[in-house]
Amino acid sequence: MKPSAPIKSLRILMLIEEGLTPPDSIEGLNEEQIAPFKTEWDVWSSLKKMGHEVQKLELHNELGAVRDAIGQFKPQIAFNLMEGFRGNPIYDQHVVSYLELIEQAYTGCNPRGMTLARDKALTKKIMAYHRIRVPAFAVFARGRAITRPKKLAFPLLVKSVSVEGSIGISQASIVHDEEKLKERVKFIHDSLQTFAIAEQFIEGRELYVGVMGNLRLQTLPVWELIFEKVPEDQPRIATRRSKFNAAYQKKWGITSRAAQGLPEGMGKELAHLCKRIFRILGLTGYARLDFRLTPTGELYLLEANPNPQIACSEDFADSAKAAGMGYEELIERILKLGLSYSPEALC
Repeated sequence: MKPSAPIKSLRILMLIEEGLTPPDSIEGLNEEQIAPFKTEWDVWSSLKKMGHEVQKLELHNELGAVRDAIGQFKPQIAFNLMEGFRGNPIYDQHVVSYLELIEQAYTGCNPRGMTLARDKALTKKIMAYHRIRVPAFAVFARGRAITRPKKLAFPLLVKSVSVEGSIGISQASIVHDEEKLKERVKFIHDSLQTFAIAEQFIEGRELYVGVMGNLRLQTLPVWELIFEKVPEDQPRIATRRSKFNAAYQKKWGITSRAAQGLPEGMGKELAHLCKRIFRILGLTGYARLDFRLTPTGELYLLEANPNPQIACSEDFADSAKAAGMGYEELIERILKLGLSYSPEALC
Protein backbone atom coordinates (compact mmCIF):
# COMPACT_ATOMS: atom_id res chain seq x y z
CA MET A 1 0.00 0.00 0.00
CA LYS A 2 1.41 3.36 -1.07
CA PRO A 3 2.21 5.83 1.73
CA SER A 4 -0.14 8.81 1.90
CA ALA A 5 0.41 12.38 3.03
CA PRO A 6 0.80 12.78 6.80
CA ILE A 7 -2.16 14.07 8.81
CA LYS A 8 -2.05 17.65 9.98
CA SER A 9 -2.29 18.35 13.70
CA LEU A 10 -5.60 17.10 15.13
CA ARG A 11 -7.56 17.53 18.34
CA ILE A 12 -7.83 13.96 19.63
CA LEU A 13 -9.91 12.72 22.55
CA MET A 14 -8.42 9.51 23.98
CA LEU A 15 -11.10 7.26 25.50
CA ILE A 16 -9.51 5.20 28.27
CA GLU A 17 -10.88 2.40 30.42
CA GLU A 18 -11.26 3.01 34.14
CA GLY A 19 -7.96 2.90 36.02
CA LEU A 20 -5.72 2.90 32.92
CA THR A 21 -5.01 6.60 32.38
CA PRO A 22 -1.24 6.96 31.85
CA PRO A 23 0.75 9.64 33.69
CA ASP A 24 2.33 12.50 31.76
CA SER A 25 5.74 10.96 32.47
CA ILE A 26 6.94 7.43 33.19
CA GLU A 27 10.31 8.55 34.49
CA GLY A 28 11.29 6.47 37.53
CA LEU A 29 8.69 3.74 36.85
CA ASN A 30 9.77 0.15 36.21
CA GLU A 31 8.39 -2.22 33.57
CA GLU A 32 5.96 -3.87 35.99
CA GLN A 33 4.52 -0.51 37.04
CA ILE A 34 4.09 0.62 33.44
CA ALA A 35 2.57 -2.66 32.18
CA PRO A 36 -1.11 -1.99 33.08
CA PHE A 37 -1.28 1.22 31.04
CA LYS A 38 1.49 0.56 28.49
CA THR A 39 -0.81 0.69 25.47
CA GLU A 40 -2.36 3.94 26.66
CA TRP A 41 1.08 5.44 27.29
CA ASP A 42 2.47 4.32 23.94
CA VAL A 43 -0.49 5.76 22.04
CA TRP A 44 -0.65 9.01 24.02
CA SER A 45 3.08 9.71 23.90
CA SER A 46 3.21 8.91 20.18
CA LEU A 47 0.29 11.19 19.39
CA LYS A 48 2.00 14.00 21.31
CA LYS A 49 5.27 13.43 19.44
CA MET A 50 3.36 13.56 16.17
CA GLY A 51 2.18 17.07 17.05
CA HIS A 52 -1.45 16.35 17.91
CA GLU A 53 -3.40 18.03 20.70
CA VAL A 54 -4.55 15.18 22.92
CA GLN A 55 -6.99 15.10 25.81
CA LYS A 56 -7.23 11.96 27.96
CA LEU A 57 -10.69 10.90 29.15
CA GLU A 58 -11.08 8.01 31.58
CA LEU A 59 -14.60 6.56 31.44
CA HIS A 60 -16.27 5.17 34.53
CA ASN A 61 -19.97 4.30 34.53
CA GLU A 62 -21.76 6.86 32.39
CA LEU A 63 -21.45 8.50 28.98
CA GLY A 64 -22.16 12.07 30.04
CA ALA A 65 -18.43 12.62 30.39
CA VAL A 66 -17.99 11.84 26.70
CA ARG A 67 -20.70 14.30 25.73
CA ASP A 68 -19.20 17.00 27.94
CA ALA A 69 -15.63 16.44 26.72
CA ILE A 70 -16.70 16.52 23.08
CA GLY A 71 -18.73 19.66 23.65
CA GLN A 72 -15.84 21.48 25.32
CA PHE A 73 -12.80 20.10 23.47
CA LYS A 74 -14.46 19.62 20.06
CA PRO A 75 -12.16 16.76 18.95
CA GLN A 76 -11.82 15.89 15.31
CA ILE A 77 -11.56 12.22 16.27
CA ALA A 78 -11.83 10.02 19.36
CA PHE A 79 -9.05 7.46 19.78
CA ASN A 80 -10.92 4.49 21.23
CA LEU A 81 -8.90 2.37 23.68
CA MET A 82 -11.90 0.96 25.56
CA GLU A 83 -11.97 -2.80 26.16
CA GLY A 84 -15.14 -2.70 28.22
CA PHE A 85 -17.42 -0.28 30.02
CA ARG A 86 -18.91 -0.35 33.52
CA GLY A 87 -16.93 -3.54 34.15
CA ASN A 88 -18.56 -5.43 31.28
CA PRO A 89 -16.28 -6.58 28.40
CA ILE A 90 -19.04 -6.32 25.78
CA TYR A 91 -20.24 -2.84 26.69
CA ASP A 92 -17.44 -1.08 24.80
CA GLN A 93 -19.53 -1.54 21.66
CA HIS A 94 -22.17 0.73 23.22
CA VAL A 95 -19.61 3.48 23.72
CA VAL A 96 -18.85 3.28 20.00
CA SER A 97 -22.58 3.25 19.18
CA TYR A 98 -22.93 6.50 21.12
CA LEU A 99 -20.07 8.05 19.13
CA GLU A 100 -21.81 7.08 15.89
CA LEU A 101 -25.15 8.50 17.04
CA ILE A 102 -23.60 11.90 17.77
CA GLU A 103 -21.57 11.70 14.52
CA GLN A 104 -18.19 11.78 16.25
CA ALA A 105 -15.36 10.22 14.24
CA TYR A 106 -13.49 7.47 16.13
CA THR A 107 -10.76 4.89 15.62
CA GLY A 108 -11.18 1.16 15.44
CA CYS A 109 -14.10 -1.12 14.76
CA ASN A 110 -17.75 -0.20 14.30
CA PRO A 111 -20.34 -1.39 16.87
CA ARG A 112 -21.97 -4.05 14.70
CA GLY A 113 -18.63 -5.70 13.92
CA MET A 114 -17.70 -5.59 17.61
CA THR A 115 -21.01 -7.23 18.56
CA LEU A 116 -20.48 -10.12 16.16
CA ALA A 117 -16.80 -10.68 16.97
CA ARG A 118 -16.89 -10.22 20.76
CA ASP A 119 -19.21 -13.24 21.14
CA LYS A 120 -16.91 -16.18 20.41
CA ALA A 121 -19.82 -18.58 19.92
CA LEU A 122 -21.66 -16.27 17.53
CA THR A 123 -18.47 -15.77 15.51
CA LYS A 124 -18.06 -19.54 15.17
CA LYS A 125 -21.68 -20.00 14.09
CA ILE A 126 -21.29 -17.36 11.39
CA MET A 127 -18.02 -18.90 10.20
CA ALA A 128 -19.56 -22.38 10.07
CA TYR A 129 -22.39 -21.01 7.90
CA HIS A 130 -19.77 -19.68 5.48
CA ARG A 131 -17.91 -23.02 5.55
CA ILE A 132 -14.86 -21.57 7.30
CA ARG A 133 -13.28 -24.14 9.61
CA VAL A 134 -13.70 -23.53 13.38
CA PRO A 135 -13.35 -25.85 16.37
CA ALA A 136 -16.47 -27.73 17.46
CA PHE A 137 -17.89 -26.12 20.59
CA ALA A 138 -20.67 -25.81 23.15
CA VAL A 139 -21.77 -22.85 25.28
CA PHE A 140 -22.64 -23.27 28.94
CA ALA A 141 -24.98 -20.64 30.37
CA ARG A 142 -24.76 -19.55 33.97
CA GLY A 143 -27.30 -21.11 36.28
CA ARG A 144 -27.99 -24.12 34.05
CA ALA A 145 -26.90 -27.74 34.12
CA ILE A 146 -23.48 -28.40 32.58
CA THR A 147 -24.19 -31.09 30.00
CA ARG A 148 -21.68 -31.83 27.25
CA PRO A 149 -23.11 -32.71 23.81
CA LYS A 150 -22.20 -36.30 22.97
CA LYS A 151 -20.52 -35.30 19.70
CA LEU A 152 -18.18 -32.85 21.45
CA ALA A 153 -15.11 -34.96 22.18
CA PHE A 154 -12.33 -34.36 24.71
CA PRO A 155 -9.87 -32.71 25.08
CA LEU A 156 -11.63 -29.36 25.31
CA LEU A 157 -10.46 -25.81 25.97
CA VAL A 158 -12.75 -23.91 28.35
CA LYS A 159 -12.84 -20.10 28.40
CA SER A 160 -15.17 -17.13 28.65
CA VAL A 161 -17.48 -16.60 25.71
CA SER A 162 -16.87 -12.83 25.75
CA VAL A 163 -13.83 -11.81 27.86
CA GLU A 164 -10.71 -11.03 25.80
CA GLY A 165 -6.97 -10.96 26.52
CA SER A 166 -6.76 -14.63 27.58
CA ILE A 167 -8.26 -13.70 30.95
CA GLY A 168 -9.36 -16.90 32.66
CA ILE A 169 -7.16 -19.11 30.46
CA SER A 170 -4.46 -21.28 32.06
CA GLN A 171 -3.13 -24.81 31.64
CA ALA A 172 -6.13 -25.94 33.71
CA SER A 173 -8.36 -24.69 30.89
CA ILE A 174 -7.60 -27.88 28.94
CA VAL A 175 -9.94 -30.58 30.26
CA HIS A 176 -10.05 -34.30 29.52
CA ASP A 177 -13.10 -35.57 31.40
CA GLU A 178 -16.58 -34.60 32.62
CA GLU A 179 -15.47 -33.74 36.15
CA LYS A 180 -12.78 -31.29 35.02
CA LEU A 181 -15.13 -29.81 32.41
CA LYS A 182 -17.75 -28.99 35.05
CA GLU A 183 -15.08 -27.67 37.40
CA ARG A 184 -13.61 -25.32 34.78
CA VAL A 185 -16.97 -24.12 33.46
CA LYS A 186 -18.00 -23.27 37.02
CA PHE A 187 -14.70 -21.41 37.48
CA ILE A 188 -15.48 -19.22 34.44
CA HIS A 189 -19.04 -18.63 35.64
CA ASP A 190 -17.96 -17.65 39.15
CA SER A 191 -14.73 -15.74 38.46
CA LEU A 192 -15.68 -13.84 35.30
CA GLN A 193 -19.47 -13.76 35.63
CA THR A 194 -19.95 -14.76 31.98
CA PHE A 195 -21.12 -17.76 30.01
CA ALA A 196 -18.41 -20.33 29.27
CA ILE A 197 -17.49 -21.87 25.93
CA ALA A 198 -15.82 -25.27 25.65
CA GLU A 199 -14.23 -25.84 22.27
CA GLN A 200 -12.35 -28.66 20.60
CA PHE A 201 -8.66 -28.33 21.45
CA ILE A 202 -6.72 -28.07 18.20
CA GLU A 203 -3.10 -29.20 18.28
CA GLY A 204 -0.85 -27.10 16.11
CA ARG A 205 0.86 -23.76 15.56
CA GLU A 206 -0.70 -20.56 16.93
CA LEU A 207 -0.84 -17.95 14.15
CA TYR A 208 -1.99 -14.33 14.25
CA VAL A 209 -2.83 -12.15 11.27
CA GLY A 210 -3.44 -8.40 11.51
CA VAL A 211 -5.92 -6.82 9.12
CA MET A 212 -6.39 -3.08 8.54
CA GLY A 213 -8.93 -1.22 6.46
CA ASN A 214 -12.53 -0.24 5.94
CA LEU A 215 -13.39 -1.05 2.32
CA ARG A 216 -9.89 -1.72 0.98
CA LEU A 217 -8.09 -4.17 3.23
CA GLN A 218 -4.43 -4.81 4.01
CA THR A 219 -3.12 -7.90 5.80
CA LEU A 220 0.05 -7.78 7.87
CA PRO A 221 2.72 -10.52 7.91
CA VAL A 222 1.66 -13.76 9.60
CA TRP A 223 2.86 -13.82 13.21
CA GLU A 224 3.39 -16.86 15.41
CA LEU A 225 3.41 -17.52 19.15
CA ILE A 226 6.49 -19.63 19.90
CA PHE A 227 6.91 -22.02 22.86
CA GLU A 228 10.62 -22.89 22.85
CA LYS A 229 11.01 -24.51 26.28
CA VAL A 230 7.53 -25.84 26.98
CA PRO A 231 7.63 -29.64 27.55
CA GLU A 232 6.26 -31.74 24.71
CA ASP A 233 3.51 -33.21 26.91
CA GLN A 234 2.22 -29.76 27.96
CA PRO A 235 -0.40 -28.06 25.77
CA ARG A 236 0.85 -24.99 23.92
CA ILE A 237 -1.88 -22.43 24.47
CA ALA A 238 -2.00 -18.66 24.80
CA THR A 239 -2.65 -18.35 28.52
CA ARG A 240 -2.86 -15.05 30.37
CA ARG A 241 0.63 -15.58 31.80
CA SER A 242 2.12 -16.56 28.44
CA LYS A 243 0.96 -13.22 27.03
CA PHE A 244 1.64 -10.79 29.84
CA ASN A 245 3.98 -12.28 32.47
CA ALA A 246 7.61 -11.52 31.53
CA ALA A 247 9.10 -13.98 34.05
CA TYR A 248 6.85 -16.78 32.83
CA GLN A 249 7.71 -15.99 29.21
CA LYS A 250 11.43 -16.13 29.97
CA LYS A 251 11.13 -19.39 31.91
CA TRP A 252 9.34 -21.22 29.09
CA GLY A 253 10.89 -19.40 26.12
CA ILE A 254 7.59 -17.91 24.98
CA THR A 255 8.05 -15.31 22.24
CA SER A 256 6.34 -14.20 19.07
CA ARG A 257 7.83 -13.57 15.66
CA ALA A 258 7.14 -13.72 11.95
CA ALA A 259 5.92 -17.22 11.09
CA GLN A 260 8.59 -19.27 9.37
CA GLY A 261 8.42 -22.41 7.28
CA LEU A 262 4.73 -22.22 6.48
CA PRO A 263 3.43 -24.66 3.85
CA GLU A 264 3.74 -23.41 0.27
CA GLY A 265 0.96 -20.99 -0.58
CA MET A 266 -0.22 -20.69 3.02
CA GLY A 267 0.65 -16.99 3.22
CA LYS A 268 -1.60 -16.13 0.28
CA GLU A 269 -4.33 -18.45 1.54
CA LEU A 270 -4.29 -16.77 4.94
CA ALA A 271 -4.37 -13.27 3.45
CA HIS A 272 -7.39 -14.15 1.32
CA LEU A 273 -9.14 -15.94 4.18
CA CYS A 274 -8.54 -13.09 6.63
CA LYS A 275 -9.97 -10.48 4.29
CA ARG A 276 -13.00 -12.70 3.75
CA ILE A 277 -13.55 -13.15 7.50
CA PHE A 278 -13.05 -9.43 8.15
CA ARG A 279 -15.77 -8.62 5.60
CA ILE A 280 -18.17 -11.37 6.71
CA LEU A 281 -18.11 -10.02 10.28
CA GLY A 282 -18.46 -6.44 9.07
CA LEU A 283 -15.25 -5.32 10.80
CA THR A 284 -13.62 -1.97 10.17
CA GLY A 285 -10.46 -0.19 11.30
CA TYR A 286 -8.13 -2.90 12.49
CA ALA A 287 -8.36 -6.42 13.90
CA ARG A 288 -6.26 -9.50 14.64
CA LEU A 289 -7.43 -12.96 13.58
CA ASP A 290 -6.18 -15.94 15.57
CA PHE A 291 -5.70 -19.34 13.96
CA ARG A 292 -4.42 -22.82 14.65
CA LEU A 293 -2.52 -24.57 11.86
CA THR A 294 -2.59 -28.35 12.35
CA PRO A 295 0.34 -30.63 11.43
CA THR A 296 -1.70 -31.75 8.39
CA GLY A 297 -2.08 -28.17 7.13
CA GLU A 298 -5.66 -27.40 8.18
CA LEU A 299 -6.47 -23.87 9.36
CA TYR A 300 -8.95 -23.27 12.18
CA LEU A 301 -10.14 -19.80 13.08
CA LEU A 302 -10.06 -19.50 16.87
CA GLU A 303 -11.11 -15.89 17.38
CA ALA A 304 -11.56 -12.56 15.64
CA ASN A 305 -10.32 -9.65 17.75
CA PRO A 306 -11.40 -6.14 16.74
CA ASN A 307 -9.33 -3.35 18.31
CA PRO A 308 -6.50 -5.64 19.52
CA GLN A 309 -3.68 -4.47 21.77
CA ILE A 310 -1.50 -1.96 19.93
CA ALA A 311 1.31 -1.32 22.43
CA CYS A 312 4.59 -0.93 20.53
CA SER A 313 5.84 -4.31 21.80
CA GLU A 314 2.66 -6.26 21.03
CA ASP A 315 2.17 -8.70 18.15
CA PHE A 316 0.10 -6.31 16.06
CA ALA A 317 2.65 -3.49 16.14
CA ASP A 318 5.55 -5.89 15.61
CA SER A 319 3.82 -7.37 12.58
CA ALA A 320 3.16 -3.88 11.21
CA LYS A 321 6.83 -3.04 11.70
CA ALA A 322 7.79 -6.14 9.72
CA ALA A 323 5.60 -4.77 6.92
CA GLY A 324 7.60 -1.53 6.97
CA MET A 325 5.15 0.42 9.12
CA GLY A 326 6.84 2.10 12.11
CA TYR A 327 4.86 2.67 15.30
CA GLU A 328 3.95 6.30 14.62
CA GLU A 329 3.03 5.34 11.07
CA LEU A 330 0.77 2.61 12.47
CA ILE A 331 -0.96 5.09 14.78
CA GLU A 332 -1.40 7.51 11.88
CA ARG A 333 -2.88 4.75 9.72
CA ILE A 334 -5.40 3.96 12.48
CA LEU A 335 -6.33 7.65 12.66
CA LYS A 336 -6.81 7.88 8.89
CA LEU A 337 -9.05 4.82 8.86
CA GLY A 338 -11.15 6.36 11.62
CA LEU A 339 -11.47 9.66 9.78
CA SER A 340 -12.43 7.95 6.51
CA TYR A 341 -14.95 5.48 7.97
CA SER A 342 -18.61 6.03 7.14
CA PRO A 343 -21.41 4.01 8.82
CA GLU A 344 -23.42 4.22 5.61
CA ALA A 345 -20.82 2.07 3.85
CA LEU A 346 -22.01 -0.94 5.87
CA CYS A 347 -25.71 -0.49 5.11
